[in-house]
Amino acid sequence: MKKTVTRLADGRELLYYDRRDDIVRDAVDRRPLGAVATAAEIRHDPLLGDSVAIASHRQGRTYHPPADECPLCPSRDGRLSEIPDSDYDVVVFENRFPSLSGGTGRCEVVCFTPDHDTSFAGLTDEQAALVLDAWTDRTAELAALPQVEQVFCFENRGAEIGVTLGHPHGQIYAYPFVTPRTALMQRSVADHLAATGRNLFDDTVARELADPVRVVLEGEHWVAFVPYAAHWPYEVHLYPRRRVPDLLALDDAARTEFPQLYLELLRRFDRIFGPDAPPTPYIAAWHQAPFGDGRRAQRDQFALHLELFTIRRTSGKLKFLAGSESGMSVFINDVPPEAAAQRLREIASSR
Repeated sequence: MKKTVTRLADGRELLYYDRRDDIVRDAVDRRPLGAVATAAEIRHDPLLGDSVAIASHRQGRTYHPPADECPLCPSRDGRLSEIPDSDYDVVVFENRFPSLSGGTGRCEVVCFTPDHDTSFAGLTDEQAALVLDAWTDRTAELAALPQVEQVFCFENRGAEIGVTLGHPHGQIYAYPFVTPRTALMQRSVADHLAATGRNLFDDTVARELADPVRVVLEGEHWVAFVPYAAHWPYEVHLYPRRRVPDLLALDDAARTEFPQLYLELLRRFDRIFGPDAPPTPYIAAWHQAPFGDGRRAQRDQFALHLELFTIRRTSGKLKFLAGSESGMSVFINDVPPEAAAQRLREIASSR
């Protein structure tokens, strides 16, 4: 992998990640951009103990532009975009409309491919491996920033999820705090360790493998299963068999196998609701251990994993977070996890 670092016209950082070492990236952003003006702040909720990012400037972000005005396509035929070059493999750049900025963290956009009309599931193994390399590199660099405590790589896919740009892309949030979901996991892990002397993540994966009714896909280095208490209609957790705290700690064997299993999972997601259904909307979220001084014990107990889920519960119907979910954080799932796992097994690729 070759990384080339440059700047956009307004000073934001942009990074090209290329599979070939002989690629030269010297295109200049010629757009007349003004300085980025952000108003992001973090407010603490004293009752719930969590934090909320207030980012009013995001009201003006780009919203469902036509394909020929996509800001994530390469700059071609006189049309200038966020990517100055006429082609790319993978690109990462600072979000012009960040939810977090400056002392409140950092937000980046990850463009998986220059092909506007494909999806992550349409990538080759080599392309997906390069995305994994980019996620890993960004995790390392962002974790080194003094204000950052947690790095979150994720993809929102589909208008139903709230995506405003159709080009295949994801995002990376570098939080200045430990997110509530991660903090809850850490408390559960600590309680389990105190009660049993064992690691909760290890026990969870072992339980699924011992009775594989919810196991969807297995490799030599990864295992994917629908969790026992799945919150979403179709939800899969992908774990490396060797517990590691973050993407940086994956060994070469796990990194090599990851694209095969992950791409197969995404392709199965697109087949859940039948051949005539539109592409399945989903969120794919990497859970990594927080960074920072004094977290060694917690990091040693944490397990890197990816959670993939869709808000579509059946053809043409979405799972809405209504009163119980939104008001009380108590999920009600219409699809039994065992049935979801069975469906995801039976639609395996034939190739």
